[in-house]
Amino acid sequence: MRAVLTPDEWRASEAAHVARVEPHIAPHLGRRKENRKHPVEDFLFVYYSHSPGKLRRWHPGAGVALLVDDAGRTPITDDKYTRRVDLANGPAEILDVGAFSQARDRTIAFVRSLLTATLDRPAHLGCFGMHEWAMVYKLQPGEQRHEQLPLRLSQAATDAVVDAADIRCTHFDAYRFFTPDAVDLNRERPTRERQVDFEQPACLHAGMDVYKWAHKLWPLVPSELVVDAFELAKEIRALDMEASPYDVRDLGYGVVPIETPRGRAEYVRRQREFADRSQALRRRLREALPSDRAQA
Repeated sequence: MRAVLTPDEWRASEAAHVARVEPHIAPHLGRRKENRKHPVEDFLFVYYSHSPGKLRRWHPGAGVALLVDDAGRTPITDDKYTRRVDLANGPAEILDVGAFSQARDRTIAFVRSLLTATLDRPAHLGCFGMHEWAMVYKLQPGEQRHEQLPLRLSQAATDAVVDAADIRCTHFDAYRFFTPDAVDLNRERPTRERQVDFEQPACLHAGMDVYKWAHKLWPLVPSELVVDAFELAKEIRALDMEASPYDVRDLGYGVVPIETPRGRAEYVRRQREFADRSQALRRRLREALPSDRAQA
């Protein structure tokens, strides 16, 4: 057990967490109520399965006991993996790591193997975000995934950029959205079954997916780490769209014109920074996982 938090301490931590996530959640919920879409700001809520309500909930993670308040409760009382313990300074509640690990053992094992493989690989730069271009290659008007956004270039010019590119996408969840005409242009053939073999730290989608693995293993993974991964993923998504064939300037974003030497240099610079930051999060996430079915 790493720590014991008093009611005053866990209330302060919970309040700080809610204050941190609310600026991300409130605009999304407002747009959803009005049936409006935002291809950057809403992406993490739409693409991934962690709801705004779950992101708002605070949990200290494994090994932290929360002393119950005067009502005999803590923020984790209703979680099915919470167990009551009697400490010298009173009753407390803590995550039952053993029960959680037993229920989620396959997911934990997969995530650990994926994180380890990615941490052990060098960052492969130079893909230039061509996955987004391959998703609109040779489409007819109105067929684009983000129909509310115009293309920066004409469809013919967009197709020409793809034709001239060396496409080397290694992420299955990007590759599976390639248009039929673009599939065979990719140098790699990533599959779901071989994800551990293909994942590499400079991939923007792999960097965003650190958030996915963190929230899938919440509350074993503390909320602080989940939100750290969320905020990095949000930054990565901005680059993903700025370097895409879509024009997002009316939404307040810039352009990374990867069809030019200047744009490719900027993409690599930012890609390298994100690779370093995502690797740091992968290390923290792996450290949060039990090495076996350890008990709390």
